Amino acid sequence: MTGDVLLMAGVLLLGASVQRLAGIGLALVAGPALALVLGPAEGVRLSNCAAGAISLFGLATVWRQVRPRAMVPLLAAAVCTVPLGAWTAVQLPEPVLLTGMGAMVCGAVVLVMAGARADALRGTGGAVTAGAVSGFMNSSAGIGGPAVSLYAVNAGWTVREFVPNALFYGVVINIFSVAAKGPPDLAADAWLLCAAAVAAGALVGRALGDRVPETPARRLVLVLGLAGGAATLTKGLLGL
Repeated sequence: MTGDVLLMAGVLLLGASVQRLAGIGLALVAGPALALVLGPAEGVRLSNCAAGAISLFGLATVWRQVRPRAMVPLLAAAVCTVPLGAWTAVQLPEPVLLTGMGAMVCGAVVLVMAGARADALRGTGGAVTAGAVSGFMNSSAGIGGPAVSLYAVNAGWTVREFVPNALFYGVVINIFSVAAKGPPDLAADAWLLCAAAVAAGALVGRALGDRVPETPARRLVLVLGLAGGAATLTKGLLGL
């Protein structure tokens, strides 16, 4: 078993833990590292698979709190832009993909940290806008969560309301993202270890859920995501 496989499992364990704890985070924390190890195309595919799986784990205990009516415009718009994001990822060379992915991660994190507010992100129109951006970013760079977070902030959702709906969104959008591009090409032992890491992360995140306040947890997710995005952006720019 190579060091790369162990590194993938480690970042997935960390990412799954924070996603289960805060509702978002696996793609922000693990996505840039996976892109650096596997390349942006395969890294995003694995990130989509893992984010969908951990969202499903988390949703199993909070599905009654999901607001399906509020999620319909978000998901409908996201599903429409997933194919465009998948096509874009295939067309671009690796340094450009790394640069774009790093820039999107950093930009998204900064906007979420700032709690950006805009009239365009309110109401049904805001849900459609956020969903369209999220679907494109999720299939091209594996980071659909920040756009949904910005919508939730502008819609006045509490953290308690956001987490179950974000998990539900994560299940659906990642199913469509994986269907559009296919799963990553990994050996059987790598699949098993990554699956075990995601499952362990789900358990760790659930255990920490009653002990770690959600606000500091989300802040940690964003700081880690910003660091990973900056590293990915740097590698992409050096390769151009």
